[in-house]
Amino acid sequence: MIDVQSKLQRTKSNGKGVASFPIRVACVDMGSNAIRFFAAEFSSPRKWRVLASERVPIRLGHGVFLNGRLSAEAMDGALSALVMFATKLRMLKIPLFRMTCTSAVREAANGSAFLRQIQRETGLKGEVISGFEEARLLHLAVKQAIAMGPRPWLIVDVGGGSVEMTLADEAGITWTESHTMGAVRLLEELTVNAESPGRLRRLLEEYISTLNLPSASRLKKPAGLIATGGNIEAIADLIGSSRGRGPVRILRKDLRGLIDTLSRLPFARRVKDLGLNADRADVILPAALVYDRAAALVHAREIRVPRAGLKEGILMDLVDEATAQRSHEERTDRQVWAGAVAMGRRYLFDEPHGTHVAALALSLFDQCLPLHGLKGPERRILMAAAVTHDIGSHVSFKKHHKHSYYLISESELPDFTPRQMLLAANVARYHRKAEPAEAHENFAALADEERRTVEALAAILRIADALDREHRQKVTGVQARVSGSTVHLTLEGEDDLLLERWALRRKAGLFEKVFDKVLKIAEGGAS
Repeated sequence: MIDVQSKLQRTKSNGKGVASFPIRVACVDMGSNAIRFFAAEFSSPRKWRVLASERVPIRLGHGVFLNGRLSAEAMDGALSALVMFATKLRMLKIPLFRMTCTSAVREAANGSAFLRQIQRETGLKGEVISGFEEARLLHLAVKQAIAMGPRPWLIVDVGGGSVEMTLADEAGITWTESHTMGAVRLLEELTVNAESPGRLRRLLEEYISTLNLPSASRLKKPAGLIATGGNIEAIADLIGSSRGRGPVRILRKDLRGLIDTLSRLPFARRVKDLGLNADRADVILPAALVYDRAAALVHAREIRVPRAGLKEGILMDLVDEATAQRSHEERTDRQVWAGAVAMGRRYLFDEPHGTHVAALALSLFDQCLPLHGLKGPERRILMAAAVTHDIGSHVSFKKHHKHSYYLISESELPDFTPRQMLLAANVARYHRKAEPAEAHENFAALADEERRTVEALAAILRIADALDREHRQKVTGVQARVSGSTVHLTLEGEDDLLLERWALRRKAGLFEKVFDKVLKIAEGGAS
């Protein structure tokens, strides 16, 4: 079979500009309930000493989840905190920095304007990340703190605005889903209907009961539950687990006991009797109930708390990029590939077929560069579309290309904008049946340049898909040679490849029309 990983990048890094240890990095995690600053000096890829760690209780999510806008008060508070963090960056001489923003900024109508204001007034550039990117960074931090092994774990992170649920093992993410029911959001939306802590608990339990995993019969039984986030660390401290930076375990029965206590205590007594900070005392009950629901889903008697989360994952990722012998382009390729595979697994796709077609498509893209002149971002769009082109079969095989379009267009991938997701969806939609046409609403909605990109990428995808017509990966490689008005394809593989050659001829029309070339098939090097 074709080496899938070797096709993810076109060229190997020459190593220029690679940083060496020790290296200083920092991040800001602009969450819905607080803003966190974290700086460290790494002496090796996974060993560091903390230089600074601060948490400022600015609740950006307040109001966003009800009226859709960041409040002036919250934005002013966040700007003041960021000015302070920018000063610390200069004092600590930090060369590498990343600021991530999650659901509050992502969903706010004035979120983009706020990020521009931040950059203008502080010099710091904020980046809104997707749910998958958040899950990827969490997984990076978790697997450093806990030996995960080959069985999948359920990783649950309860933020202020969203709950990230991820099934992952040591090797990578199998499935991930983001739910709009973070602790602040739940509090904002449900408190108005609750006259007492007890009634709030009942409302929360009913709302949270909708959290579920993919069909358990089609998955390996999860090894257990790993919980991340400030709330679970506060819960561990309240239950009596040892404090500190290392991982701890809490029993589910103890969590249930704490939920009973929290349900009886009003806000003021949670602060006074339990010693909770004011910005933690109100959201800890919704968070605890989410973790309890997650434990029930995997029948976990105990919960592993790594005491590591998004901010640690961001720093590790920065260090990996700065010190690894690969370019930013190569790193981004790998992230998109992992995200596309995870999306495919969510819809139970034929993984050997999807990844093989993607590898063939990327090989053709690279070899046909003189024909299309497209670059890295378009290559990643092809990558995502090729891996996931058949996921619509999860809905129905009939018209599955159209179902794939819908599922991809409504999904997220790391480093992809919503527009890029739409382009990937269009490319996947045209891997079979009708060619792109202005009569199609999805295609007509694109700009002229976007249409040309979709046509070129869909033409390549059709050829790659034809080369795995039987889903048996018989074509192990393809060589493309452009000569005048002809593109010669030499197929490498097993058996006679008669069906693949027949399928290729049937699906060559779009390629020939888009690139104005005749496609000729060869085996063994001669047309």
